[in-house]
Amino acid sequence: MKIRQTKIQIIFSLKTKIFILASSMYFLYNIAIYITGFLLKMIAIFNIKIGLFMRGRKETFSKLASAISKNDKTIWFHCASLGEFEQGRPIIEKIKSQFPNYKIVLTFFSPSGYEVRKNYALADVVTYLPLDTKNNAKKFLEIVHPTLVVIVKYEFWPNILYQLKKQDIETILVSGIFRENQSFFKPYGGWMRNSLKAFSHFFVQNQVSFNLLQKIDFKNVTLSGDTRFDRVFEITKQDNKLMFIEDFIQGKYTLVAGSTWPKDEQYLVNYINFHASENEKFIIAPHNVNEKTIDELKNAIQKPTTLYSDKIKSNAAQVFIVDTIGILTKIYSYADTAYIGGGLENGTHNVLEPATFGLPLIIGPNYKKFQEAIDLVKIKACKVISTNDALNTHLSKLFEDKNYRIEKGKLSKNYISNHTGATEIILNYIENKL
Repeated sequence: MKIRQTKIQIIFSLKTKIFILASSMYFLYNIAIYITGFLLKMIAIFNIKIGLFMRGRKETFSKLASAISKNDKTIWFHCASLGEFEQGRPIIEKIKSQFPNYKIVLTFFSPSGYEVRKNYALADVVTYLPLDTKNNAKKFLEIVHPTLVVIVKYEFWPNILYQLKKQDIETILVSGIFRENQSFFKPYGGWMRNSLKAFSHFFVQNQVSFNLLQKIDFKNVTLSGDTRFDRVFEITKQDNKLMFIEDFIQGKYTLVAGSTWPKDEQYLVNYINFHASENEKFIIAPHNVNEKTIDELKNAIQKPTTLYSDKIKSNAAQVFIVDTIGILTKIYSYADTAYIGGGLENGTHNVLEPATFGLPLIIGPNYKKFQEAIDLVKIKACKVISTNDALNTHLSKLFEDKNYRIEKGKLSKNYISNHTGATEIILNYIENKL
């Protein structure tokens, strides 16, 4: 009897310590949020991006209040930034079509998402997510009063999630990704694990994420895949025609280099100047399109070059520089080969958009954070290059060997088609909840 009592006391003591630790972490988190808010106000004076971040949040509650009435039925989508928006977009489009009586509220954490999509037509209101204080969380949900909340990929804000759980609001995570090094899966992460209880269901991208959630006793998990595959697959069905690109290409083999950084451009310019055939055409869409960057790129190229911004574009040019944003996806539809920038520097950019058009792909070695890039490299649809010589050799092979090019392109296209379907799985769940 004494031994049994001792065990109970130990268990009770352990639970008490865990509760105290969790409460302490939550308390510290809330202090940190207030301090962060204060510091950001100071930094915003000197930093343009942080300035946008803070000014935009001043308008959040007034924008919501003017767009939503108490009688409106709403569905709230939250995306960290632009990439997450593209993952949520197929679901937004389907919901808007099937449930037009619901208002769509779309929030972003980052200015890079909000500033690009603040006028997104299928959302009834687009705004920033307020800082995750207790009062902001209560006020936000009071105004929006969502029937359903869809959080894309990640963004686990404890106060928001606490209120969603407390108010018993249907909340799902879509295209979710979890990694073993996250706090949810650490001994000290109990308070964050507790916040995951706000989710009615998790739709995750991969088996690793599925297994990790199962390991911490979350059984409401579906391995659905990534909705981005549905999004890029739909791109192939839209009108991608650009007559000025057709006039430039004139039926010749074309390499499209998208989202390039200076190191990428250095390698590409070397190939264009010293190795390219006159029967090859090149379209370069730099990641940064400021005037200085564009001028430096144009001046480095020794072949006839034209710009998107030129009033009269030279169809006799061999190189076309895209000094604008928003048309790269359509341009990929004209490519024979795609080089995706960033992998020689901070990290490769979107490989799914060129892959959906059935193109052989080339990237730099910094790609390990992106599962789709890892997959495409593994199936040999995508070539990783680390040196200028390696790029020269591979580009020459792709130009000269059409069968090799077609073979690699088919691998890309099949990869996309084999990974579609996540949106339908998620929609089936949502239809039963609305």
